[in-house]
Amino acid sequence: MRVLGGFGDRLTAVLPARSRMVRGVADIESVGVVGAGTMGSGIAQVAATNGYEVVLHDVRTDLVDAAFDRIGARLDGLVEDGDLTADERADASARLFGTTALPDLASADFVVEAASENPDVKDEIFAELDDVTDDDIVLATNTSTLSITRIGAATDRPERVAGVHFMNPAPVMPGVELVAGERTSDETLAVADAFVATLGKETWTSADTPGFVVNRVLFPWIAEGIHAVEEGVAAKADVDRAMRLGTNAPMGPLELADHVGLDVCLDVLETLHDRLGERYRPPPSLVRKVDAGHLGTKTGRGFYEHDR
Repeated sequence: MRVLGGFGDRLTAVLPARSRMVRGVADIESVGVVGAGTMGSGIAQVAATNGYEVVLHDVRTDLVDAAFDRIGARLDGLVEDGDLTADERADASARLFGTTALPDLASADFVVEAASENPDVKDEIFAELDDVTDDDIVLATNTSTLSITRIGAATDRPERVAGVHFMNPAPVMPGVELVAGERTSDETLAVADAFVATLGKETWTSADTPGFVVNRVLFPWIAEGIHAVEEGVAAKADVDRAMRLGTNAPMGPLELADHVGLDVCLDVLETLHDRLGERYRPPPSLVRKVDAGHLGTKTGRGFYEHDR
C-alpha cells in the first residue's frame, strides 16, 4: 500500500484483514473508495474527517496524486475558514491512504465505488471487489443513473450491494440517496443508512429506476435551461440569474452543469433518454461542448470560463 500525494510518499501496511459474522455500522473502522475523481475524492474526504481510515483507489498513480492534492486544498480551506483545526486536518490526512491495487481494499469494512458511469467498468470492479473483500461487508455504488440490480449481479452477494449516491460536492451537500436493488437486503440498506448518518448526512430512499429521485428531476431542469439559451429565450447569464432569484436555487442550470461536468451531464442525459424517452434528449450545444473538450470547471471552460 502506498501513501500518495500531499500526505507523504512511503510504503505502509494498512489495517490487517479481519472477518466478522456481521459487519454492522459499529464494526466499520475502515472505508474503501474506488475512483479518485471528483466524487470519490469528496467521499474519501468526508469519511476521513469523520474518523474513518480510508483507502482511495484509482487505476493510475497520477489520478490518486491529483485526488490527494484536491483533498489537501479543501482541508486547508476548512482550516482557514475555522471549520477544522490544524490538528483535525493533520489527523484526517493521516487517515488517508492511496493505492492503484484494488486488492489493497481487502481490509475495508465498507466500500463505496465511485468510478465512471460505465456499466462494463462497474461490472469489472464489483466482480473483483467480490473476490478480494470479506463476504460480510456492504459494497456500495455511488452511481447516479445505473441499475443497482445489474451492478449487484456482477457479485456473488447481490444482497450486500446497495446504491449510496452522494450529492456533488460530497463534502458540502447534506443528503445521500439510498437505493435497494431487487436482491438488496433490508439489513444492507440499514447498515448503509447508519453509516451515512455517522458522516453527518441525511438520507432518502428511491426505487431502482433510471436517475432515481434527484437526477430524474434535476437533469431535465438543466437541459431545459440549456434549451432556453439555444432557443433565444434569454442569455445564459439571465437564465441562471432568473433561476437563482426566482427559485432560490444556489446555482442556475448552466452554472450547475459546468460544476457537475458537461461530460457527466451528457452521460446522465443519454442514459435517461435511452430509458425514459424524449424529455431527456441532450441539448445540441451540450453535445458540441463535450465533443470540443469544454467540460466545465474541471477544464476551465464550459458554458462559462473558469479559473483552474
